[in-house]
Amino acid sequence: MRHILTTLGALALTTSAVHAGGFERGTNPIGFMYEKGSYAELSFGHIMPTVKGAAGGGLAPSGDVGESYNQVSLAFKMDLNDKLALGLQLDPSFGADVSYPVPSPGPGPYPIRGTNAELNGDTVALMAKYKITDNVSIHGGLRSVGVGGNATVIVVPLALNYSATYDTDRDVGFLIGAAYEKPEIALRVALTYQSETSHDLATSVSGTFVDNETIQLPKSVTLDFQSGVAADTLVFGSIRWVDWTATRLNSVNYFAPPLISYDNDTVTFNLGVGRKFNDNWSGAVSIGYEEPKGGIATNLAPTDGSFSLGLGGSYTRDNMKITGGVRYVNIGDATALSGNSEFTGNSAVGLGLKVSFSF
Repeated sequence: MRHILTTLGALALTTSAVHAGGFERGTNPIGFMYEKGSYAELSFGHIMPTVKGAAGGGLAPSGDVGESYNQVSLAFKMDLNDKLALGLQLDPSFGADVSYPVPSPGPGPYPIRGTNAELNGDTVALMAKYKITDNVSIHGGLRSVGVGGNATVIVVPLALNYSATYDTDRDVGFLIGAAYEKPEIALRVALTYQSETSHDLATSVSGTFVDNETIQLPKSVTLDFQSGVAADTLVFGSIRWVDWTATRLNSVNYFAPPLISYDNDTVTFNLGVGRKFNDNWSGAVSIGYEEPKGGIATNLAPTDGSFSLGLGGSYTRDNMKITGGVRYVNIGDATALSGNSEFTGNSAVGLGLKVSFSF
């Protein structure tokens, strides 16, 4: 019973990072460390955003700037004894992939892509969990975080235009947390802190090194919870705070707006209900909410807040589980840095699939 219910908590969250705060694409979840016995999982996601805006009172449309993307994550946990477990996780933590088509000065489409950027970051985490009592555990470890990418920026006046490449840089941070469990009712409440990391990105323009640009990826605090509320039924969710105001990436041309800048931190809420139908099949539904904060959004993530609905299902056979999920996100309206462009009426759809084994 406990093993089945614990699995339910992940169903509708398979695509929970479809639209997180800032340019976050993964939240480095630690739930796998609390699976029973040794455990391995491999997850795939495909995200399809639609983000459109316009400047000049609607006279200069941006086109659809959101690019679809894929992501893969994996996790492995091994029990060393009744109290101590070790885990390894690879997660696509950060990413921004946008392309602004240049509006046509006359009839018909203009066959040139305009401002575009692609930044990617990943986290490799090595962690441990120690069971202090039957109900209380602590977890912690080290996180190696990498980030890099490229950008081509077209602004007015044209003298500010540039194309830059940011070499990938890695920094080591840490995570630490604790959890309280009551196995007979599948109760678990876990609190996890993840530290910030700082990156000096070697930056070149047209193949020529120009400078090191510094970016700090934010610290976060996450509260995860789940509890059985009736036979074969589980309530689960999370509250996550991320310190985005500490994150900024300046443009190569310092007269142009920064590529990444945030006026506010984000707090994201997720709440769901899971149900076991029989020994093989389970399902779940969840909602997510991130409050819009106002202010000016980054050009790489011209959104502010969100509301989402997720559906998930899981098939279990012997020691294997296959979990699938879909999430629809209503993306909040935002004003972006360049040209005070207004982005409204946008959305995203995410598809997720996870295969896991217990042994």
